[in-house]
Amino acid sequence: MMERLARYRSMRDFAATTEPVGGTSKGGALRYSVQMHDATRLHWDLRLEWDGVLLSWAVTRGPSTNPADKRLAVRTEDHPFDYLTFEGTIPKGNYGAGTVMLWDIGWWQPFHDVGAALDEGHLHFALHGRRATGGWSLVRLKDRTGGRENWLMVKDADTAADKAETPFSTRHTTSVVTGRSLPEIAADAPARPMGAGHSGAIPPFRAPQLAEPASDPPKGDTWLHEVKLDGYRAQVAIGGRGLRIRTRNGVDWTDRFAELVPALADLPCKSALIDGEVMAGAGLTGFAALQASIKVGGPLRFYAFDLIELDGKSLAGKPLTDRREALQNLLSDVPVRGMVQMSPAIDGDAATAFAAVCEAGGEGLVSKLADAPYRSGRSAAWVKTKCIRRDEFVIVGWQPSASRGRPFASLLLAAHEEGRMVYRGKVGTGWDGEGMDALAAQLATLERKTPPLAATPREAALARWVTPRLVAEIAYAERTPGGLLRHARFVALREDKPASEVEDPQVAKLAKPEEPRTPVAGIGISSPGRVVFPAAKLTKLALAEYYADMADCILPTLANRPVSLLRLPDGLNGEQFFQKHATQGFPDAIHRSPIAAPDGSTEDWMTVTDAAGLVAAVQMGAVEFHPWGARIDKPERPERLVFDLDPDEGLGFADVRMAAVILRDHLADLGLGAWAMLSGGKGVHVIVPLRRTASWDTAKLFSQLFAGVMAEAEPKRFTASMSKKARAGRIFIDWMRNERGATAAAPFTVRARPRASVAVPVSWDELHRSKSADRFDTRSARQRSWRDVDLPKEATLNMAVLDKVSALHHR
Repeated sequence: MMERLARYRSMRDFAATTEPVGGTSKGGALRYSVQMHDATRLHWDLRLEWDGVLLSWAVTRGPSTNPADKRLAVRTEDHPFDYLTFEGTIPKGNYGAGTVMLWDIGWWQPFHDVGAALDEGHLHFALHGRRATGGWSLVRLKDRTGGRENWLMVKDADTAADKAETPFSTRHTTSVVTGRSLPEIAADAPARPMGAGHSGAIPPFRAPQLAEPASDPPKGDTWLHEVKLDGYRAQVAIGGRGLRIRTRNGVDWTDRFAELVPALADLPCKSALIDGEVMAGAGLTGFAALQASIKVGGPLRFYAFDLIELDGKSLAGKPLTDRREALQNLLSDVPVRGMVQMSPAIDGDAATAFAAVCEAGGEGLVSKLADAPYRSGRSAAWVKTKCIRRDEFVIVGWQPSASRGRPFASLLLAAHEEGRMVYRGKVGTGWDGEGMDALAAQLATLERKTPPLAATPREAALARWVTPRLVAEIAYAERTPGGLLRHARFVALREDKPASEVEDPQVAKLAKPEEPRTPVAGIGISSPGRVVFPAAKLTKLALAEYYADMADCILPTLANRPVSLLRLPDGLNGEQFFQKHATQGFPDAIHRSPIAAPDGSTEDWMTVTDAAGLVAAVQMGAVEFHPWGARIDKPERPERLVFDLDPDEGLGFADVRMAAVILRDHLADLGLGAWAMLSGGKGVHVIVPLRRTASWDTAKLFSQLFAGVMAEAEPKRFTASMSKKARAGRIFIDWMRNERGATAAAPFTVRARPRASVAVPVSWDELHRSKSADRFDTRSARQRSWRDVDLPKEATLNMAVLDKVSALHHR
């Protein structure tokens, strides 16, 4: 490669120009760019990645989308890979002096061997860019005037071609990356923000509509049919403060799909909420190709198939045909075959279309009632018919391999069935060596001694078991009468779907009478007898009744605050995880509240306002409630500080009691009153009520300084560092609950501990008499109320207080 760049480097003085010297590709598909170059003569430079460098042509008058135009393209020296995204000014006196604009960027797809094509003088390829799309050719002319290698750049006569009066090269006069014009680049003006025309609020996440499985596509002319896509379901939310791309469960994957953001930001609207699927782009197919593309930043393509909201108005109640018409209008100016496309509806007989899709190796069909509204959740208004059997299963273990260098022989698969993890067979093929090693590395971190299955099959006698967290997409030929997979093949891991949501698709298809539910606070509790806390013999119903009975005590410090839930879908001995966003299937009693972030984006946090919301969370497997230290009406103004005293294992509770009193007294010296709460675990929370005047930065700074002052004053008793080494024989003052987005256990919340202990506020006198932090359970906590606590007045956290603690810190 050094030899190929020798001419490029010999023509430039890198002490005088900012042009790149080298660079390497991340791998994956091939990149290309077009740079508008205002040098001696205005021209467009085409760069095609190949063999570690950028093949380069100077295209006079720029690329044309009219197949009748044959644009002169002069082959120039190969450029280094980093030149792909170069934009700026080459100073006078240097080779190519002038202004360079990044006019287009994307991926290119050669249709034949590139080396042979260059030798023969005919390179045929497709461009998958922000502006240029479809097929193109470079054809070398026979005569080489003055030693120049002259080619012609010609557009294929495909659907991306046009004969518009305004030439393609002059329709776009700004950079695809910075939005600047040539004069602005020359003046070194700042980049323009993407999506400058958007002015509405970013729409909150909405649980997507899902399709029911069927063996055959539905008949009749009341249905619209689309090709079933093999990608990641994605919801695009566009607004004045940015753009978010979320998965089917509401997880923000904007960073993973970053390549799509500029193309989506160009859509002409105030705001929009678009439902669709992210696929691999640039001619790549399959889910494995999509995962590989995500790792290296592309290529990606977004197929939009529904428009839920536009310019602040919900379209969910309108018929699908109306929503598709509005979506078509929104996408009317996107490039044909570009990064953003509309999923086309298939005309004609569904059975014929289904057969054609399957014959072509497709996934299947999704059929949708044309006059139906958009409704979250699974319903018969959308029906999916698959060409092959392909579903998600949870990896629960692996069989050792007798072959040297092979980390495992097969993976063991399972799925949830009526609250149990049921074995569904093995898969021993579908990955390459690199993929197998990556899987083995992930499995090693999840190893456990006991099987997570309801019943262990004989064929798994030698299995190595893992905690059921990884979800795999599996293709298979059929099922045995016992439900096991036959001829299974591994397709890919599914990061967008938690293991707790994987149900056996075969069982899910069977019509079952709906399980009777026990109503609590207006919410139906399913599986009311399921034991959540075995040692305490506390059932799901008993937990729901506790929260309903204690709502008046819990809600004063929980209602109308962003809240995270600690969920235990399979009880105390199963998987535990925190969740801050309501996802598919969450009851309406758990509200979604948009909170603007400092960077201008918006996140939808869960909030609870009444007993029904508390019980609804229990129905979804929640045990603990952890609110912000601020309310949704003023999310940037904290209303309390929390100092969580976390003792080293060797310390007794008497040490924690004393520590809490010491903190209270030092806070009082600063003019800050505090109250105490037994955490339900090992420690005590010392809580300072605040007037809502200070910022999160102020709260965090004070908390960190105060914890540091305490650790310096009594280094044998306290530490402000969370490292295990620093905590030996000491009490960690956890001050990190006091920053934006951080949460702390709510008063009167049940804790995920064997005894189902409860976090309970206590008076300082009662704290002195308490012998443990987990003395309250759901029975004794019911006898408590806020009348048992002397709450201090709200204090003002201002510069005077900061100055006092700073002075102590520097003393």
